[in-house]
Amino acid sequence: MKYLIWLLVIVLAIWAYKRSRRTDAVAAPKKKPLAAPANMLSCAHCGVHLPQDEAVAGEKGSYCSTEHRTAAQDRNPASSPE
Repeated sequence: MKYLIWLLVIVLAIWAYKRSRRTDAVAAPKKKPLAAPANMLSCAHCGVHLPQDEAVAGEKGSYCSTEHRTAAQDRNPASSPE
């Protein structure tokens, strides 16, 4: 009977040790580093804000799309020297 109690204590100790190691691994997942914030620009035609790397460059500023760049150039054509 005494050996059965010792065996039970050892088994419980091993079980508790394994369980504590498993919950530590699950509780602390590795975090991915956050991306750096992007510079935001405003479309010169409609005013929507968008990241600088997605903006379309034009003569009069940055635009959200090529359609807005074309529309802004048609609305305000550049004065051509005569």
